[in-house]
Amino acid sequence: MPELVLGPLLRHADASEATVWVETDAPCQVEVPGCSTPTFRVGDHHYALVHVTGLDPGKTYEYEVGLDGRKAWPEPGSPFPPSVVRTAEDGEVVKLVFGSCRIAAPHEAPYTLDLSKDSRGLGVDALYATAMRLRDEPAEELPQALVLLGDQIYAHKPPFDALEFIRSRRDTNHAPGEVVADFEEYARLYRDVWGDPAIRWLLSTVPSAMVFDDHEVGDDWNVSAAWLEEIRHRPYWNDQIAGGHVSYLVYQHLGNLPPGELQDNDLYADIVAADDAWPLLREAAHRSHRDSTVARWSFCRDFGNVRLLVVDSRGGRVLEEGNRSMVDAEEWSWIEDRATGGFDHLLLGTSLPVMLGPGMHHLQAWNERLCAGAWGERAAKWAEDLRRSQDLDHWASFHDSFTKMAELLKSVAAGRKGDPPSTVQVLSGDVHHGYLAEAGFQNTKAISRIYQAVCSPLRNALPGKKSRLQSAAWNGGAALAGRLLARLAGVGREDLNWRLTHDAPFFDNQVATLELDGPGATITFEKATLDGSGEPALERLYQRRLA
Repeated sequence: MPELVLGPLLRHADASEATVWVETDAPCQVEVPGCSTPTFRVGDHHYALVHVTGLDPGKTYEYEVGLDGRKAWPEPGSPFPPSVVRTAEDGEVVKLVFGSCRIAAPHEAPYTLDLSKDSRGLGVDALYATAMRLRDEPAEELPQALVLLGDQIYAHKPPFDALEFIRSRRDTNHAPGEVVADFEEYARLYRDVWGDPAIRWLLSTVPSAMVFDDHEVGDDWNVSAAWLEEIRHRPYWNDQIAGGHVSYLVYQHLGNLPPGELQDNDLYADIVAADDAWPLLREAAHRSHRDSTVARWSFCRDFGNVRLLVVDSRGGRVLEEGNRSMVDAEEWSWIEDRATGGFDHLLLGTSLPVMLGPGMHHLQAWNERLCAGAWGERAAKWAEDLRRSQDLDHWASFHDSFTKMAELLKSVAAGRKGDPPSTVQVLSGDVHHGYLAEAGFQNTKAISRIYQAVCSPLRNALPGKKSRLQSAAWNGGAALAGRLLARLAGVGREDLNWRLTHDAPFFDNQVATLELDGPGATITFEKATLDGSGEPALERLYQRRLA
């Protein structure tokens, strides 16, 4: 009899339909009451996205998952409530929980300790703490979505079971070592990261929207053209990049798409029709890796009168020096078409912050100019080494793209693209600290309030030295010095400016919640901690009314 390997994941839910994703160990018919679909095959793995229809607005539906007529979920004796689909209702408050950067490890000491107390310490898992809080909440209090903004997995830091699996398959004394090397190993990594009972229940009940960042493939992925040229000559790279792309598509991206868009997707039609989709997906991965125009990873999802537009800032980059761009021209046009007014709030999700600490922002813009040869060949080589060692590959280091994004924010906030939203917010992760910055323009009056909200990590805090560096990036002296360097390298003046709304960034394992009530908006940052009985809990770090 077929068994459930991973899932269910409730990926999408609106007023009348939903999608539920599962992985099974054999081909079968997957049933969610009233709806069913056969699995599709990728290598030795089997998956399904069940399109659930016929739902009524404003209702909560408990659901089970069956495989060939036999109940496979929930598991017997589960301490968690039944999985549910909660459909949207007109005018309801929209609650979105977001965060990024999560390394999977046991929820016990020494792994729950601070890094300063034990080298194995990762702190308390904020996503786990979120799950444990929500299991006691009534269904009507559940968030409409969990927005995961990159680094859902760490391919170069596999958790214990995945690492043992890797060691059982190959000699890790040879390249790529103890790094995930192919689709089989990526699939095992997702199983370990999402297989924890609390996380599994959370993902079965709260719809999720996800986008990847570098660690879904490997450290420094797509940092520069020079890096890419070097790694393409390594014998293991083809299997590694194909495995990373295909696993992201199957485990994360397909579920991001609304049911109607999924049904019209030619690649998805080919996947479900194939006896084994691995050959066509491997070929598609190689093409998209070499040509950014082949795939579009950005996606859009609406929650009532709130639009979430998630912008890929990793997989679709154009890396040619002198022509660098976060996404290609066709994808940027797609983004511009959907970043409009007419909503209560426009949320732009992108794994990498658009607005960093000003000192770091100017440093990255300066570094890009040096890498392009502004100060000569010798300086360019040194700058490339600095770019990789310090991960200088955010929006500021794709400065033309930063300028375009700033102009897009301005156009929406000033009412040039329809009625201006109450807020325009950029939601990001990646940098292993959290903050809220409010932005404005020197030469244009914005009607919308503009914010950059960063929530990172869920579980993977920075060591003290890097924390101090990121804090310093917000100092006025660092901003002034960085701006001077950038000007000397030929970076032009910028219209967009921003500042923290609080004293200093947050360096805890954390999660953030947005509550959007018509034109009103509130954001809350919470850190993961242990309560008096040693159980995971969330403690408020900061709350602010945005509008």
